Amino acid sequence: MAELTEKSATDKAQKVVEQKKQQLSAEEMLEKYQKPALIGLGVLVAIVAAFSFYMYNQSQNDLKAQAEMYQAVFYFEQDSLDLALKGIEKKDIRGLQDIADEYTGTKAGKLASFYTGIIYLRKGKYEDAISYLEKYDSEEGLYQARAWSLIGDAYSELNDSENAIKFYKKASDYKANEQITPSYLMKLGLQYELNKDWKDAGEAYDRIIKEFPKAQEVGDAKKYKAKVLQALLASE
Repeated sequence: MAELTEKSATDKAQKVVEQKKQQLSAEEMLEKYQKPALIGLGVLVAIVAAFSFYMYNQSQNDLKAQAEMYQAVFYFEQDSLDLALKGIEKKDIRGLQDIADEYTGTKAGKLASFYTGIIYLRKGKYEDAISYLEKYDSEEGLYQARAWSLIGDAYSELNDSENAIKFYKKASDYKANEQITPSYLMKLGLQYELNKDWKDAGEAYDRIIKEFPKAQEVGDAKKYKAKVLQALLASE
């Protein structure tokens, strides 16, 4: 066994002291950060709980809204627009506008906004139509593109060509398909024509011809493209 000298004893004592300091330092650090960490964890748990409650509540509200809008949608399909929009208070039948306003954020509430926007568009109340149609958003391409196209129609009626073009473009570029996209491109082309923007109008018609050759709009697209080309040549 090695002899324990004065120097080695001193070195050993210093190591023990250093270890003790490190231990105290770790304990101090734990004490310093433990409380904020626990508070942070508590906040996180509260957020998760609140979000879970929100999602559950939204789900319940969605089911409730679906049930309440059933009769109003029936009126809409029967073209009874006033009944669909306002409902019948005496019979406790709610209108689509009330449902849209109360259940904002739910799928059913958004669909009620979609219907409400269409009704206002048919009634010639274009600003109201835009307001409700803009509340609708969906991953389902058919209805989302349709909503944007209808917003374009409303802006077109308001002689706001810039916004009409903006929304027709959004509709025609979103999840393009042969069934509905060509009709949006036709609207886009015609709106460009109103602005005498012959080049962009021709490009819209050309998209129909090249990308959707079997669409029923192809014949009109070829006819309008020829007219646009003549106007373009005349303007040069």
